[in-house]
Amino acid sequence: MKEGFLLVISGPAGTGKGTVCNALLEKDKDIMFSVSSTTRLPREGEVDGVNYNFITKEIFEKMVEADKFLEHAYVHTNYYGTSEESVMKGVADGKVVLLEIDVQGALQVKEKHPEVVTIFLLPPSMEELERRIVDRNTETEEEINKRMENAYKEISLVSKYDYYVVNDDLDIAINEIESIVKAEKLRVKRNPKIEDYILEKGGN
Repeated sequence: MKEGFLLVISGPAGTGKGTVCNALLEKDKDIMFSVSSTTRLPREGEVDGVNYNFITKEIFEKMVEADKFLEHAYVHTNYYGTSEESVMKGVADGKVVLLEIDVQGALQVKEKHPEVVTIFLLPPSMEELERRIVDRNTETEEEINKRMENAYKEISLVSKYDYYVVNDDLDIAINEIESIVKAEKLRVKRNPKIEDYILEKGGN
């Protein structure tokens, strides 16, 4: 069986991470989405246990104390974290486990699991990024300013990632990420018994 791997997609708020991840999940059934836990309130249309596990700050802190998280971070006045047990089980089952997490969390995962594949989703411009955040109509002016401030800090860390994709045209961005996933699936290190498989099939 092919070995699975962790796939992290990060990027500033407003770059379209959720839309991109949903499209990938529809196209590739080998990809398993890791549902993160968060202390923030659900946005309109979000479902508990599907988009996030929405939990209280008290429960989150208890999980941190029990070392239940692969990564966790404080972002935009709320906590976010990824369960290590569920993620690593998916990898062991040969799945590509998709983590849609912020830069802080991505670097934590990379420190624990250097083999993780990381993709940074970039906006076509900072002006477009701000327009997208404003158009969501879910944040106050103060919150928008904070997200833009964080975006500049996050983009300065793009060099720590394996790949970048600019989300200007959604279809192109998704195709580029699909190409990355396909290439990573074909790495010899993820297919340690490929030689035996070919020889058993009568190859030379």
